[in-house]
Amino acid sequence: MHYTTEERRHEILRTLSSASGPVKANDFAEHFGVSRQIIVGDVALLRAAGHKVLPTPQGYVLEQRAPAKGNTAVIACRHTLEETLDELYIIVDNGGQVIDVTVEHPAYGELNGLLNIENRYDADQFCNLLAESNALTLSSITGGIHLHTIGYRDEASLARIRAALEQKGYLLQDE
Repeated sequence: MHYTTEERRHEILRTLSSASGPVKANDFAEHFGVSRQIIVGDVALLRAAGHKVLPTPQGYVLEQRAPAKGNTAVIACRHTLEETLDELYIIVDNGGQVIDVTVEHPAYGELNGLLNIENRYDADQFCNLLAESNALTLSSITGGIHLHTIGYRDEASLARIRAALEQKGYLLQDE
């Protein structure tokens, strides 16, 4: 079936509103018989029109989905690129979800990336995507310093996360 541009964008929103998880741009491109770049442009225009379509490492989602399960906290971390996967594992293994990452850029101000990493599989996928695309983490521009918004089940989970990050030297603290 051939879709007009407006029909394709409407179908993107409809699909995302009923999806049980993120949908990749490549999946949309294949479905509509267009390039991935056309889908990226469609999403950019949908976002400019006020639709809350968010890009994540796993694909597109609508913002209406509550990312955190339970409570949220912001933690400050510092580590090398090579330690990224270990940091993510620590958070998810101790009952947390990595919702996003934020860094302070000298020219742009605050830069934020939505992650929605809930388990080791998600962490592996994120780090594989970084490696395959030869991309750097946002924290690479700040000497490894970054903030994470994390979701956690209960205070014991948050305490475990903080303690494990501190033990590895990843938790940024007053020096």
